[in-house]
Formats: sequence, C-alpha cells, structure tokens
Amino acid sequence: MNTLIMYAWFPIVVYLFIRFPPQRAVVISFVTAWLFLPLAAFKLPGIPLEYNKMSATCLGILLATCLYDVRRFRTFSFSWFDLPIAIWCLCPFASSMTNGLGAYDGVSSTIAQTMSWGVPYFLGRIYLNNFSGLRQLAIGIFWGGLIYAPLCILETATRINLHGLIYRFTAGAADLRYGGYRPSVFLQNGLTLGVWMMFATLMGIILWRTKTVKQVRNVPISWIVFFLLTAFVFVKATGAYFLLIVAVTIVIAAQLYGTGLLLWFLIGGMLLYLYLGVIGDFPGQEIIDFLANFIDPDRLQSLGFRFMNEEVLSAKARQQILFGWGGYGRNQLYKEGGYAITITDSLWIIAFGVNGLVGLISVFTALLLPVLGFWFFYPPASWSHPNIVITAAIAVGLAMYTLDCTLNAFPNSVFTLASGGLTGVILNRQLQGLPARQSIIRQTR
Repeated sequence: MNTLIMYAWFPIVVYLFIRFPPQRAVVISFVTAWLFLPLAAFKLPGIPLEYNKMSATCLGILLATCLYDVRRFRTFSFSWFDLPIAIWCLCPFASSMTNGLGAYDGVSSTIAQTMSWGVPYFLGRIYLNNFSGLRQLAIGIFWGGLIYAPLCILETATRINLHGLIYRFTAGAADLRYGGYRPSVFLQNGLTLGVWMMFATLMGIILWRTKTVKQVRNVPISWIVFFLLTAFVFVKATGAYFLLIVAVTIVIAAQLYGTGLLLWFLIGGMLLYLYLGVIGDFPGQEIIDFLANFIDPDRLQSLGFRFMNEEVLSAKARQQILFGWGGYGRNQLYKEGGYAITITDSLWIIAFGVNGLVGLISVFTALLLPVLGFWFFYPPASWSHPNIVITAAIAVGLAMYTLDCTLNAFPNSVFTLASGGLTGVILNRQLQGLPARQSIIRQTR
C-alpha cells in the first residue's frame, strides 16, 4: 500500500499543475506531501536515489515544469546568494573522495543531498520568488496547520498514532510527555510536529494581524487562530512553544519599534553557539552547574548528555575538519563490538562530522543568508504592505527552524522551499535596481 501511494503521488503532482496556477500547485504539493504521505523510503532500481515523499514531490514538479511551464527554468540566474546551497549539495562528493569512499558513493550522496535540499531551494527560487508566491506559501502552511489541529487533539485524546493506523507502521515508540501522550500524526515524531505547528501558528497570527485572511468558512479568523493555538498546546513541545513566543515577539517588536535588533541578537547567539561548539570550547558543564541552582538535576541529565555527546563528536570532527568523515557512521565513536557510544541529535553536529567545516558553514549560511538579506534590504521601516510583513514572518520562521537545527536534526523541505523563495525576492529587487519601497509596489501588484 505504501509503495502504491508513493508511486501514485508522482502523477498527482503533475495533475495539480493542470488544476491550479503554478505557485499554488507547488505549495499544495509540498505541504500535502510533507503532512500526509507515509514515512516510507526505498531505492529506485538502477538509480542512486532514495525515493521518499519529498523526492517524489520534487520529481513530479520538475516533470510538470518540463511539460507545462518549461520557460520557468529560464528565469533562474545563478547568484552568489545561491553559492551556500550549491556548496552544501556538492560537499558530499568531496567528503567521499577525501575519505577514500569512491566516486560512486560521492555521486550518490551528492544526488541525495541535492534532492533533499537543492531541488526544493531551486523550486522556491523559480516559483515563489515574489511576495505573491510567499503569501501563497504562508496561507498553505496555515491551512496545513489548521487541518492538522484536530488530528493533534485526536491523537492526544485516543493515544492512537494515525500514521501507524493508516500506513501500518510507526516511526518510533510512543512519546509520553507531561504525564500524557505527545502526538506526531504523520510526521517523524512530536518534535518535528512541534516545529511545524509553530510555523503554522505563526503564519495564522500574522495573516490575522494583516487581515489577509478574515474568516474561514464564515468563522472569524480570530477564533480559528485561537483553535490553532490550542491544538499547538496539545503537541506538548516545550521548545516549539519557546520558538513561537520568540518569533511573534520579533515580528511585533519590528512593527511597533521599527527595529530588527531582536532577530540580529538571536542569530548572533546562534552563531556564537556554533563557533564555540566547533572549536571545542562550549561551556556545557558550567551551564549545567548554573541551571542546577534552579532546576531539578535529574531533569538536566538529558541536556548534560547532549553537551557531552557534542563535545566528543566535535573533537572527532576536528580530526577531518575540512570535509568531515563522510557517510556510514564514520563520524561516530564506537566501542569494541561495533556499538556506537555517541548520539547525533542536532543537524549542526551531523553536518560538521559528516561534511566538515565546509558543510557546516554552507548549510547554515544557506538557511540564514536569505533571512539576513531580506531584513537588510527590507527593514521594518519599509513595511507598508501586508505582503511584506507576511514575508518577514516567513523569514523569522526560517530563523526559528535554523535555531531548532542547532538542537535537533529533522530536515523539512518546506523550510528549504521558503529559503529559495526569500532569496528570489531579494534577487528580484536587485535585478530591478529599485529602492525597497518601489520594488514592493511592483511585486505586490
């Protein structure tokens, strides 16, 4: 059944391009695939590519573009803004070759990374490269969260995993939190669901504040956002709660006071964390000792274990600092018998260990450069149209996802799609050679 659904999705994506305008078809394809397709993956015969829900979506969109919108490819012009994602996609080949894993491994790893990161970014660049496209994305994310909201509540109440019920397998063991069941619906786990619902709730709040959406099925948007927020609470993802509070604070502070200082401060702290982690000078034990004065030490064990893991994994990564250790778990530490004694929890330590400093810098630059570029070229003082506020909120949501990547490792192609769209908005302004206000007027017409 899972295989049939995965193969059927490919022609469905093509049909969506017949049924809807291109931008909407891209958004529907990505959001629907991410939220509802099974967590299944298998190799295509004769092709070094893992076929999963996002690769099926990307391949379907590329085919539909070739069939119905081939001129769209001509709108892409490579820029230095695209350099980080290009390096990140090509980095696995250098990692394989420098570790003696061979050209075939390098090519297959590069194809996999390109399909997971490069193609969604590219599709965002060519399809969602204006304010109208990113507004479509914001509305699509909001609707995705709204549809997921009752499913989150249902799973919490019944403790029945919907993915396991429908697709007959689950991604992991039942997740219990705060004395109850933490839902995951059709996603990998509760943490992944938490970040998604954070982004959807943020979009709902901004669409409400800008009056872009006033009602849904004759229900006022204020009630809809309250329902979405309630469902978000049921997800029981403490970290995602924090991300939403920070994101809303950043956007509202920018609107009220015309400053992006909070965002710059957040990104600066994130980069400092990565720098200290890379050089092996992160004061993890000092932080644990300080927090022990306010928090039960038993509850700090998980955080202390994470800091200890990252310290030893970073030390091993520095032995192959430029391009890392490559695949097959070579970035891990093992004891006799071949059992790993370390756990890679975060994207940053995985990128550093597998693809080295080049990989780490390129992936985080690919995520953060569009955020920084947008807020530089379109500062809060220029926010005279709801579309630009919505785009700014997407940029903040992308920054929150990047912050989560310093602690967790759950790639989400929708965020990569948003990264490409933000880059397209920045480059469109530069190509027009217009001041920000005039560019906004042209793109929002």
